Formats: sequence, structure tokens, C-alpha cells
Amino acid sequence: MPLSTTDTAAHIYANGLRNQWHPVAPSASLAPGAMRKITALGEPWLLFRRADGAPALLADRCPHRGAPLSLGKHLGDRVACWYHGVEVETDGTVSSVPGLPGCALEGKKLVPSLPVREVAGAILAYFGDDQHPEPVPLTLPEPLDDPDIEPILCYAEWNAPWRYVMENLLDPMHGAFLHRESHTMYDGDTTAKFRIRETDRGYFFEKTDQRGVNFDWVELCRTGVDWVDLTIPYPPSAGPGGPFGIVGMTCPVDVERTGVFFWRYRRVQGWQRDTWRFLYKTLIEERHWEVLEQDRTMLEAMPTDADQHENLYQHDLGVVRLRRLYWAQAQQQATPATPE
Repeated sequence: MPLSTTDTAAHIYANGLRNQWHPVAPSASLAPGAMRKITALGEPWLLFRRADGAPALLADRCPHRGAPLSLGKHLGDRVACWYHGVEVETDGTVSSVPGLPGCALEGKKLVPSLPVREVAGAILAYFGDDQHPEPVPLTLPEPLDDPDIEPILCYAEWNAPWRYVMENLLDPMHGAFLHRESHTMYDGDTTAKFRIRETDRGYFFEKTDQRGVNFDWVELCRTGVDWVDLTIPYPPSAGPGGPFGIVGMTCPVDVERTGVFFWRYRRVQGWQRDTWRFLYKTLIEERHWEVLEQDRTMLEAMPTDADQHENLYQHDLGVVRLRRLYWAQAQQQATPATPE
């Protein structure tokens, strides 16, 4: 059931961490007046827009017989189940039972409803548990909350565990090999030393002997939502704005699938903003998708138990740090086993 506190640490680690925000869908995928079924953290949800256009998220389960609400009718600020017409408000309260008006179901909050926010072209939801239902404070990545920075969201769904996608981002060295033939990561040494630099919101994993040449550093940030920030050097021919930045987030869809959210950004204003967007859409975007496809191909080809058959070395310190962080959080969120 959604918001269960009976999951084991292994289940949480595989399906996604609780008590934080996760991106669940691009805004563009949910038109005004529309609703759609999504899966997040291994659970089915109904995402729809209210009458005022704001998004809402309900467990995709009618409280009457358990039928999917996503098969029902959108009625503005409520959804009517197709099976027996039971109507549910955006906060999960049953507002009407047409077959038996005045029955005991009416007025009760029987469907889990999650807090949602829409930012920078994406819909984020807070996934708590029974002990932490109220959302934690959410601080947005600076590039998504700065009027002088132009972010462009790209979304894809990969058939790979969410942890592998995050680990790929905390592994800068793969850029010098997997992406060696790309238009941006062809330069720089194929040997390097790395270090971890702790911050008050996460940590940097960075090369000690090279900067501003390739994929040379990445920062993991935990500000209510987990995200990474990195920059790729760009030549003047790629237009104004200096280095090309990427903010990345993931949504654990289930144990084998991940929603991948990448905001590509540059610091541009005025006519430079228009130039950057034009160059991106007409020339650069296709090249960036080619790079992402290399990541997708590699991660989807890896077996789900790849992390059980590894021999790691110094370049993997960022990955090891991430795993320890996430496993400790999964253990903390799991309900202790009841003694037999």
C-alpha cells in the first residue's frame, strides 16, 4: 500500500527512498484538464490537473472496491471511479457515493494524496511514510530558481534501477571513455585522481588534477530532493553563456525502471537567451540525446545484480559514498522486524 511503513530496507533501497521529494513527470505530459496513470516508487498513482490547473496526485485505487481511479472520469477537482461512480476529491476525501447517497464512506479521507509542486517544467511530489506525512522543506537547485539562468528540461525513461542512474552521475571518469567520441567530452586525460569534498548539503566528487576540460566534477545535493549539478566545457561556437550546466534528478519508477530528468542550462539574458534556445533546439539537442543514449545503452545492458560482482578502485569513491548514504537512509526508514 502507498505510504506503508512496513517495507524492509532492501525494498526501500530498490524502489526508492521515502521522506523526500521526487520528480514524477514533466509538466508538458499533463495537459490542462487531463489525468494519467503513473508509477513511482513501485506504486500506481493518478496524476491530474485540478480545475485551477494545479497538479494533484492520488493513489490509483478507489476506496470502494480498489478499481483504478485512472480509468474514471475527471470532474475538475475530483475524480469519479468508472466502476461504481464513487467520487474522490484531490485530498483523497470521498465526496459522493452516487449508488447510496449519505453512506458512511462520504466525508472520509480514504485515498492517499501526496503534496505536489510544479517547478521548472516538472512535477515533484513528496513521498512520506505514516510517521512522516508532512513534506520536508524543499530548496530548489539554484539553476532552476535563478532568473538569469535558462534551463531546458529533457526527460526519458530508462529500463535500469534508479540507483545505477544516480551512480552513473557520480562517476565522472566514464565521460573520458563512454563519451569519448562525443562533441564535448573528447578532450582531457584518461587517467585521473579523485577526491570527495563534503558540503553542508552533500558532497563534491572531483578530479584533483584537471578542471574545466571534460566531465571533471559533480556535486550531489540533498535539499529536500536529491539532485546533481555538473558542467561541461563548451566552445564559443556553441553560443553564449559559458559552460554548459546540467542538473539531474531521478524518479524511481520501480525496481527496474527510472524516470530521468535532466535540465540543461546556461547563464544567459536578453537576446543571448533567445540565441541559446535557438541553437539548442536546432543543433545541440540532438547531439545531447546521442550522449544520453550512450548512458542508457550501458545502464540497460548491466544486470540488476551488477553491484554484487564488482572490483572497485579509487575512481569509484563517489559511488561508494553514495551507496553508503542511501543504504543507511533505507535502513533508517525501514520498520524494525518484529521478534518471532
